[in-house]
Amino acid sequence: MKKIYFDHNATTPVAEEIFEAMVSYLSDEWGNPSSIHWAGRAPKKAIDEARENVSALLNCTPQEVIFTGSGSEGNNLAIKGTVFSRKAKGNHIITTRVEHPSVMSTLKYLEREGFEVTWLDVDTEGMIDLAQLEKSITPKTVLITIMSANNETGVILPVGEIGRIARAHKVLFHTDAVQAAGKVPLNVKDINCDLLTISAHKLYGPKGVGALFVKRGVRVVPIIHGGHHERRRRGGTENVASIVGLGKACEMALRDMDEVSSRVRALRDRLEKGLMEKIPYTTRNGHPENRLPNTANLGFEFVEGESLLLNLDMLGIAASSGSACTSGSLEPSHVLIAMGIRPELSHGSVRFSLGRVNTAEDVDYLLNKMPPIVERMRSMSPLWSAEEGKRAEISFEEKGH
Repeated sequence: MKKIYFDHNATTPVAEEIFEAMVSYLSDEWGNPSSIHWAGRAPKKAIDEARENVSALLNCTPQEVIFTGSGSEGNNLAIKGTVFSRKAKGNHIITTRVEHPSVMSTLKYLEREGFEVTWLDVDTEGMIDLAQLEKSITPKTVLITIMSANNETGVILPVGEIGRIARAHKVLFHTDAVQAAGKVPLNVKDINCDLLTISAHKLYGPKGVGALFVKRGVRVVPIIHGGHHERRRRGGTENVASIVGLGKACEMALRDMDEVSSRVRALRDRLEKGLMEKIPYTTRNGHPENRLPNTANLGFEFVEGESLLLNLDMLGIAASSGSACTSGSLEPSHVLIAMGIRPELSHGSVRFSLGRVNTAEDVDYLLNKMPPIVERMRSMSPLWSAEEGKRAEISFEEKGH
């Protein structure tokens, strides 16, 4: 069976170049990088080189990069690590209603611990109101945490403006850039952020490793205590092979970003335009322009999204109904609900996230296979039957009958 992968926002296949860079650190160079003898020297050097590659992608210094076990861990460290270090200043945090679960769950935990959280609204295109953000800042605000790009809709948030507002009010700013990294440029100086999170497996690297940028001078209390690792900010022997993979992934992203993004954007537009033309009652969820080049989130009226995904899967097409971290939930997407999208349309929405391996033939295969599936599913829906009857009645009246 033909297999086509349109779920790169969930995870990406490990690129061969990255896999090859990792292999020797799983076999020959197996030493502990903290050891001062010969077995530890090569792994330590490899970690240093990976840190330089991450810093080059983000335009920071290598000393400002902390390696973590995932994007979720990076978000936890950024948020808990800074607010716990600044409790004497205040207990107020600002975020949005469309953040990744690793941010939202962390903040809900902190609310139970006595912190106050302001949850900013978004408009129908998934954008925040910068005026509402600025009005929300109080003398007790210690952190603003807002994602760079949404994992479900691909909407790119105005992080540069957010950073400038945060800096003007002397408030720390963290951005979850896990979905943005490698797809759009990330320059921590332009963003004006104090902390920024990335994850390797969204960059064609391995799962189980990420990195957190922490601006020089920003204090972060560790959430994993142990030895001297990562300048005493994250205990635990480093996952050398995966860190090497992350470093190589950042190197590839910096090298190939313009070419890959341009090609993937053209494929994304072809997919989106084709589905909206071939399938009536299809809407785009999110901003039409200000979004990641690889992401299309489309709502299909009168169908159930999970059933649609299962039908696509039987034809070898992998897509998603939203965040991979909430795929087991029957609740409508919190992102789409925050954007004011009706729950029934939210349930009928599908995220297509393309990657460097996709081709025009992949898109054409989807455009050929998906319309009949939607038509068949709608034919079994009483809501669709009622809609068809209403359309027929309007047409009859328009003809003067």
